[in-house]
Amino acid sequence: MLRSRFCLRRVVTLGGCLAVAGCAVGPDYKTPASPAGSAYGKAAMPAATASADDRLGGAQHFVAGADIPAQWWTLFHSPALNRLVDQALRHNPSLAAAQAALKQARENVYAQEGAYFPQISGEFDASRNKTATRSVSPASATGNPYYTLYTAELSVSYTPDVFGLNRRTVESLAAQAENQRFQLEATYLTLTSNVVSAAIQEASLRAQVAATEQTVRNDEQLVALLNQQYRLGQIAKVDAIAQEAALAQARQTLPPLQKALALQRDLVTALVGGYPVDEPAEQFELAGFDLPLTLPESLPSNVVRQRPDVRAADATLHSASAQIGVAIANRLPQFQISPFGGSDANHFDQLFAPGNGFWSLAAGVTQPIFEGGTLLHKERAARAAYDQAAAQYKSTVISALQNVADSLKALQFDAETLNGAVAAERAARDTLDITQLQVKLGAASYVALLNAELAYQTAHVALVQAQAGRLADTAALFQSLGGGWWNRPL
Repeated sequence: MLRSRFCLRRVVTLGGCLAVAGCAVGPDYKTPASPAGSAYGKAAMPAATASADDRLGGAQHFVAGADIPAQWWTLFHSPALNRLVDQALRHNPSLAAAQAALKQARENVYAQEGAYFPQISGEFDASRNKTATRSVSPASATGNPYYTLYTAELSVSYTPDVFGLNRRTVESLAAQAENQRFQLEATYLTLTSNVVSAAIQEASLRAQVAATEQTVRNDEQLVALLNQQYRLGQIAKVDAIAQEAALAQARQTLPPLQKALALQRDLVTALVGGYPVDEPAEQFELAGFDLPLTLPESLPSNVVRQRPDVRAADATLHSASAQIGVAIANRLPQFQISPFGGSDANHFDQLFAPGNGFWSLAAGVTQPIFEGGTLLHKERAARAAYDQAAAQYKSTVISALQNVADSLKALQFDAETLNGAVAAERAARDTLDITQLQVKLGAASYVALLNAELAYQTAHVALVQAQAGRLADTAALFQSLGGGWWNRPL
């Protein structure tokens, strides 16, 4: 992948001095080869997930090579979510910070590109002087010991980029700017994904709170009924106390869920760039989301081009490659051309009169001879930095493909989990209804009723979590595939 080349082009004459123009030394960067293959595991992934008899239980189909819309979150068909993402993109400070970092990196490139051109500076001096006539002759042409001297001077400095020192430096800085560009894309993708995940988690917690509150209300009704039956002598005191204990346990599970929901609202507020007092008006319920049923499945070779973190790692590797060329060029001769000229006069109106001008034209070359091995070890350090960046790039690619594989497999199991959760919740609901009727008819014990209530509450919460998990893992798939940034206008 690294290929060093040294070349020397033709000698040209510039301003009467010899300048040499050449090719940039060091390796010419090539992006590492993309992973081969089209699968994310030894076993082939099914073309579609299982389905369940639930509003969010449709079978999701994977379409190989399908593109990802830039605003992929709109596929959930939630107007409240769309508004929340828009707020986050307008007000979250992490995007502003990433944009400023990109601007800084690009300005550094432009600044370094200035070294391609001659550096020109002008100078003007004016002085009032007196010559010590007892020891030296007057310095002025008139013989007057008092004189005024005006000097105007123009200096030019130019360093030909013979071995590509500046070109490799610009290349390295441009790669760093490219890294910042994809850091910005990664920030954008992370922010939108976090907003979607936070909204889904809020909806899940809100459903769990509602389910727990309904359980508490049901238990309160049963406690009132059993206490009345106890007063009438129909049941023993222990049965009423057992139901009161069940009510207390149900009430105990409610505050942690309410706490989690309150903290989730704080997270949503922070993601949209607001202070705690700026809590957004949007609130989320699972009923407000649709499940996308057609999902993209990109090839591994496409994922490395789509993922902002992989592209950022590639840019870091490119920058490290260019730094090898910089280190090599620093060990080679450096050429300098320095012409300057100007005019001196005792009177300002004669500053540019004939006979007052002066000029000089100089050229030089500097070759490091002995620096205690400093430049050699800097080159070796640059090569080691490249090796480090190459290993980090490979690690990023591995993590990216693992992320995609995890998301695809998670969706397969999410569908099966939801299918089981739907069946379990309905069975628990039927069991609870039957047990409640049997208790009223005296055909079942209150212990059986308590067990049925507990089973239903557990099954209902599991159903809510399975629904939210399927939505969240769908969002995670879009994130793992790159989020469609390439379809968004710059």
